[in-house]
Amino acid sequence: MKRIALLYRNAFGGLSRPAWMMSVVMLINRSGAMVTPFLSVYLTEVLGYTLKEVGLILSMYGLGSVCGSFLGGWLTDKVGHFKVQLLSLTLGGSLYFVLLSLQEFVSLAFGVFILSLVNDTLRPANASSIASYARPENVTRAFSLNRMAINLGFSIGPAIGGLLAAVSYKWLFIADGTTCILAGLFFYFYFRNRQGHQPQQTQNTTEKPTAKLRSPYRDGCFILFAILCCCFAIIFFQLFVTLPLYYRQVYTLSETRIGILLGLNGLIVFMLEMIVVYLIGERFRKSWLIAGGVLVLGFSFVLLNLTQHAGILYLAMLLLSIAEILAMPFMATITVERSGPANRGAYMGLYTISYAAAHVVAPYLGTTLAATYGFATLWWFVGGLSVTTAVGLYFVVQHMEGDHTSKLSMAASEAKGIVIG
Repeated sequence: MKRIALLYRNAFGGLSRPAWMMSVVMLINRSGAMVTPFLSVYLTEVLGYTLKEVGLILSMYGLGSVCGSFLGGWLTDKVGHFKVQLLSLTLGGSLYFVLLSLQEFVSLAFGVFILSLVNDTLRPANASSIASYARPENVTRAFSLNRMAINLGFSIGPAIGGLLAAVSYKWLFIADGTTCILAGLFFYFYFRNRQGHQPQQTQNTTEKPTAKLRSPYRDGCFILFAILCCCFAIIFFQLFVTLPLYYRQVYTLSETRIGILLGLNGLIVFMLEMIVVYLIGERFRKSWLIAGGVLVLGFSFVLLNLTQHAGILYLAMLLLSIAEILAMPFMATITVERSGPANRGAYMGLYTISYAAAHVVAPYLGTTLAATYGFATLWWFVGGLSVTTAVGLYFVVQHMEGDHTSKLSMAASEAKGIVIG
């Protein structure tokens, strides 16, 4: 027990207080994450929409996510990450109460689009703030700490959401909106006097002008990386889109059991991610870890086709959670290493756009394949896509790691030259 306690202490040690407080914000926010996991079930069973109509509405959510990620990255570099996060949390929370009253297809789709747009301006701003508060040697662990808080919240939100949905789905919207606003208030009172109120261009005047001009949209290697991250996210987002429907329609699980299964993902990641990152993060190349995570993710879905037993659902969720731990923290780190303080918002914006674009494709693709050919075909498809994506990410990340190493060597040589001079 002492060795385990020491391992946890070492894994969490050395992280700054603002990084911890940012994680508290995300914990409060994600503890109310109840609408998204149950949205597909809500649309089919409460409002009576077909699978294809649900796919279109959820794709509008994804489209809003794309726009919000781009807008959030742009605003972060223009006005600073503090203002973007505060606006996203408070205004986004208020929009859940509006969405609750929408039932007609067009107004509901538009409402989902606006909600997603506002909510997802948070992502690049939040990622930029984590990178700015973390020490360079702790960037991956700082992202993992933030993800740990998100996943702890996600283990709480769906579990409680399943209980509330059994009473009335309206409580999901009320709880989600309330926790967003509470997270915004906590964020404001702790971070209002700290950095992040001004854009990085004005905070880092000593940076070379060339670094400020670099755009991720002209970085061919990073664009390819973002496309492959999008493919990964298309597979992963079946967790929120088609898996709940699969649980309901194939295994006839109740909302409570669906909530427990989805919450298990967050609980596993919460318990293991920081330890795994601490133990293997510096021992293995990111290209191996990310590619391995993508392959495990694909297998977690293929496993559902290999046997029909309720117990396999838990094993598949365990594998999916391990895949998330292996891939996502290191994808964020690669993005940070590729960028600089002056353009980090733009790089984080493009990185989050890759996930947001998957929010557009994943619902429509997943529900269409499931409705037309069945869930088994869908699981085989995402399994095949995972193999292709893993191979691509391995070579692209390997190349980016080489570029980062070269950049560090050049910076060290320049510093040595200055000292000698």
